[in-house]
Amino acid sequence: MASVEPRRPPASSRQEPEGRSGRQDKYSVLLPTYNERENLPLIVWLLVKSFSESGINYEIIIIDDGSPDGTKDVAEQLEKIYGPDKILLRPREKKLGLGTAYIHGMEHATGNYIVIMDADLSHHPKFIPEFIRKQKEGNFDIVSGTRYKGNGGVYGWDLKRKLISRGANFITQVLLRPGVSDLTGSFRLYRKEVLQKLIEKCISKGYVFQMEMIVRARQMDYTIGEVPISFVDRVYGESKLGGNEIVSFLKGLLTLFATT
Repeated sequence: MASVEPRRPPASSRQEPEGRSGRQDKYSVLLPTYNERENLPLIVWLLVKSFSESGINYEIIIIDDGSPDGTKDVAEQLEKIYGPDKILLRPREKKLGLGTAYIHGMEHATGNYIVIMDADLSHHPKFIPEFIRKQKEGNFDIVSGTRYKGNGGVYGWDLKRKLISRGANFITQVLLRPGVSDLTGSFRLYRKEVLQKLIEKCISKGYVFQMEMIVRARQMDYTIGEVPISFVDRVYGESKLGGNEIVSFLKGLLTLFATT
């Protein structure tokens, strides 16, 4: 696949991130939510616990897209409990898509690193310190959680859902050759400036957005590390993945194949 951006120097010769020049690194977690009333208190508690025990400077930005189940009300209570310096509620009036949720969240992020993850407890915050260690070890621009490498895995899915996920990942590997083992995952750590540049390049919405981010990152010669993670199916609420999303995914994949 041809590169559309000038080649970047190897990690060892790049300018050190701002956090290494004396300022402590800060990690901004972007949590897009839609109908996550039951899950939100648990995921926030786990995030706060993980960051506090690791001594990591953090903030959690909740981007609720007009959830009718009262998710915003729960987020407001969490903001009071943990403090507005740690929990920032930045809602939107309606569901506008994952990509625009990240753009909206980054406008309010003060960290020099961004963590993106699902709010439905499928991604455990215990892996974030591992992401950070991996990033420091290799000076990576992106660290992506992978279900399909090392001791990574998926738990709680039926056979049909596993086949859909494996099939989607296999097809994307064949067509796009991204150089990572899990292209459709959505648990990642980015340098803030890298995420900003990638979002400017991306045109996809919904589930294809995560896939395009990695493809564009490879085109722009950003470095990517991987950390095996355990993905656990949601306990509360309903999955957002349905027939329409699968069709949209396939259309988006073909568009990416034709334009990258």
